[in-house]
Amino acid sequence: MITIQAQSAEERSQVLAERVFGAALDVADLTTIYLGDRLGFYRALKNLGEATPAELAEAAGTAERYTREWLEQQAVTGILDVTDTGDPESRRYSLPAGHDVALTDRDNLAYVAPLARQFLGLISTLPLLEDAYRTGAGIPFEAYGDDLREGMGEANRVLYINLLAQEWIPSLPDIDARLRDSARPARVADIGCGTGWSTIALAQGYPHVRVDGFDLDAASIESARANAELAGVGDRVHFHVRDAADPAPGAEYDFAFAIETIHDMANPVGALAAMRRMVGAGGTVLIGDERVAETFIAPGDPIERLMYAASVLHCLPVGLSEEPSAATGTVMRPDVLRRYAEEAGFREVEVLPIENDVWRFYQLTA
Repeated sequence: MITIQAQSAEERSQVLAERVFGAALDVADLTTIYLGDRLGFYRALKNLGEATPAELAEAAGTAERYTREWLEQQAVTGILDVTDTGDPESRRYSLPAGHDVALTDRDNLAYVAPLARQFLGLISTLPLLEDAYRTGAGIPFEAYGDDLREGMGEANRVLYINLLAQEWIPSLPDIDARLRDSARPARVADIGCGTGWSTIALAQGYPHVRVDGFDLDAASIESARANAELAGVGDRVHFHVRDAADPAPGAEYDFAFAIETIHDMANPVGALAAMRRMVGAGGTVLIGDERVAETFIAPGDPIERLMYAASVLHCLPVGLSEEPSAATGTVMRPDVLRRYAEEAGFREVEVLPIENDVWRFYQLTA
């Protein structure tokens, strides 16, 4: 939690000025991390061990002078190590142990490089966002472009492949057992699947299940299909462009889940009602959404600050891009989810004891 202890207006001004300056440095780092990731600099440095600007430029296929400037900035900001020969062209740069994991190992839970792409995708819409705030209109998801869509998919992928079938689903023992049943392969619905990594991770963790992923964004579904083929599960997962709140099939699924998507929806009650019909009476739905505070608190902790920023820049505008809209925003507190679930016809809502810094998980019983 941020507490400004300065008493005078002059002191408060100085504290805030220093904070904003620090934030500007952080944005600069995020932007140069984006370049390093997109240009393949970090991966090349990991493979090379260490490199001069010319060696890295050759490996990455970039211009030496630009490469040298980027390397110097990364060393000055503390992301890269450097052996300084006194000659700018012969300095040797390397990716420190630990930093290589965070910036290149896409299967490791410490992998954070996609966050740069995700957040720079958010701010790319600032001119549209300014207009939206003046008019009250929304911004459709597709307007945020490839960086947000793919950055979000990659950032969440590492969580799904490490935790979905290993920790989250096993917190529902009956569902875990049903999904492992080879004699009666289960059918699962993944609502708001995005680029498909949640759907794919479920299929990888439970080799007998068949999974349908649903999302309204056509570009996300196209990526999901390609990702499933590359992951080797294309025969057991199928993706569909469909609004989550559209009339759903009857009780055709043994289980349904939706992670980090209900708060974005214009009609969350309709989507939850569709999921209830999918699993039928007595069926189970798993919802993962933001682990925000139970009530409004200001100043807030880092998670609350992150969620409100996401809401201001993305989730609320996307939710308002359809009418009518619940206009939930990212900060969907537990009592709001419970209300949505009850209006959708669920009998029980339970917060699951799953430890996660960012997401809270709910078991909904139809």
